[in-house]
Amino acid sequence: MITGGSASLVSLSPSPAPIPAPLQAPPPTDEIRYLHTLGPTGTNLESAAHLWFRRQGRADEGRVVLHTSLEQAMGSVPRTGEHALLACAVYPELHTLVFGNLRTCRMVDCFLWPTHEMVFAVPPGASAEPRTVATHPAPAGLVPSTSTRRLVTSNAQAAIDCAEGRADGCVTTVVAARAHGLRILRSYGEVPMVFTVHHVRETG
Repeated sequence: MITGGSASLVSLSPSPAPIPAPLQAPPPTDEIRYLHTLGPTGTNLESAAHLWFRRQGRADEGRVVLHTSLEQAMGSVPRTGEHALLACAVYPELHTLVFGNLRTCRMVDCFLWPTHEMVFAVPPGASAEPRTVATHPAPAGLVPSTSTRRLVTSNAQAAIDCAEGRADGCVTTVVAARAHGLRILRSYGEVPMVFTVHHVRETG
């Protein structure tokens, strides 16, 4: 209740801010013929790269090239304009990849798509709770607190290391787990994920 004096109405809608000048137009995505991303085969990024080419209508002509890491890919990708990196929002050091390569690498697209089903898996004959678990840094939070993390370069590599005895268990994709004959202890389901496309071109 207002007593004495006078009251005035205050607008809750601020004056519209000036519209900033548009950023320089990004390079057209239709010149991208190669997507470089994380391997070995069976990673979420590999699957997303093929999806991007299908959505662009270039499934037949687009080529997906797999690397040990995106940092390694960045150092070897030709700067001709036909190449791009495909990353994801949770990739470790993505900010360094972006801001450390502004002269040659520019984000030109992104899309939301679920990962493969993420799983916790062990070799088929394992009977005890895994003491060491191979995992990429991104999903390392899925490793049980009773296990020791063994960081590797990708979800697919985690499955390989587990199958070859370098770890007692792994956090990986269901695709990689099945490809290497692992037994799935639990599933975390598909994870909604933002994937990003970074065009590579020498700017002088």
